[in-house]
Amino acid sequence: MTLPNGLTQEAAGQAAARAYELDRRHVFHSWSAQKALTPMVITAAQGCYVWDGAGHRLLDFSSQLVNTNIGHQHPKVIAAIQEQAAKLCTVAPQHANDARSEAARLIAERTPGELNRVFFTNGGAEAVEHAVRMARLHTGRYKVLSRYRSYHGGTETAVNLTGDPRRWPSDHGNAGTVHFFGPFLYRSQFHASTEAEECERALAHLEQTILFEGPQTIAAIVLESIPGTAGIMVPPPGYLAGVRELCDRHGIVFIADEVMAGFGRTGKWFAIEHAPGVVPDLITFAKGVNSGYVPLGGVAISPDIAATFDDRPYPGGLTYSGHPLATAAAVATITAMAEERIVENAAEIGARVLGPGLHELARRHPSIGEVRGTGVFWALELVRDRATREPLAPYGGTSPAMTEVVAAAKEAGLLLFVNFNRLHVVPPCVIGESEAKEGLAILDQVLSLADKHTV
Repeated sequence: MTLPNGLTQEAAGQAAARAYELDRRHVFHSWSAQKALTPMVITAAQGCYVWDGAGHRLLDFSSQLVNTNIGHQHPKVIAAIQEQAAKLCTVAPQHANDARSEAARLIAERTPGELNRVFFTNGGAEAVEHAVRMARLHTGRYKVLSRYRSYHGGTETAVNLTGDPRRWPSDHGNAGTVHFFGPFLYRSQFHASTEAEECERALAHLEQTILFEGPQTIAAIVLESIPGTAGIMVPPPGYLAGVRELCDRHGIVFIADEVMAGFGRTGKWFAIEHAPGVVPDLITFAKGVNSGYVPLGGVAISPDIAATFDDRPYPGGLTYSGHPLATAAAVATITAMAEERIVENAAEIGARVLGPGLHELARRHPSIGEVRGTGVFWALELVRDRATREPLAPYGGTSPAMTEVVAAAKEAGLLLFVNFNRLHVVPPCVIGESEAKEGLAILDQVLSLADKHTV
């Protein structure tokens, strides 16, 4: 058997054994207790599949870290990286280069409103850091508001904005960040019974938070347009418009974090487009902009904020801002997504296959408390008890039941993205109907294990 990368299974197995040995000897992993790790070695990838060190093929329902929107090893992106490497591998960011210029143009064409200037970073956390810095300098204010149940990155400001337990070890209460509750009807903090009530009460709560914190002290509100790692909670109609109105009323910058939800993931180029007419002041992006083939992120900037730095230097930069290899990959990715109608495919697969299929699973499996999502961006909320909504794993942790389900899925050939008590169904945007149904069939099989833990 030969893998997509040309290696025989035997050669791939030998390489995998060596990679694992060196990994455990020398690599320090993120978000992990190092001694307990037994990382899976990936030896090859193609389209919506990856191959592990033993040669087993797995359907990638995780898109790795929800970033390989265009799938693995897309030939047009690989060719663009190779061509750029032969032409100009790297250049300092003070110099213009054609890859960065064209990537900025293509991104600006797709952002809502007039967010026509782009500052490039190496990833999503840096994008959030710089967006917040821009907002603070633009307003002359310092505080930044973000919601609980959110993730914005692992750097200092970004992790303090984050609203999940990964923030706690780095949160000393001195980062100028304030958290509030966003709308989440399934686990409502507002005793709401309808989406309309949840929206109204969540906006009232945010307005109160602004008033009690002092509007004149608040530089920005940072929101994931659709929260990702925290649970894929699609905002109710009117919520993002309400946030925009509150920001306008109080002179607060609205930052839409599209690092995970952007570039086709939700069936639109940007998730904020699901709220028609809502245009943020800044958009942060990364991941899907080039599917992580080369690290890249950035900030799309409104004319008003960009003008702040027309005659005043922006005090920030990176050696690799707009790196030619990364931006060439972005150009190829965006071009291929447009030519191959990949964003439209994500919308169609979500509406016609994944959404109905997941809701059908919920009808058969008592362990599924709720199905949420759009496009190729879905979450299954697993519970012990549908009546009480007790989660199958505690907030901030895992459980033997979740571990059993995930292991069974992997054994059956399905790679999942998991957080606490949730299974996230987030395959590449290029996924076809047969592949989506293959993943749903495996989920149907392994969810019977979760059902055994229900009451």
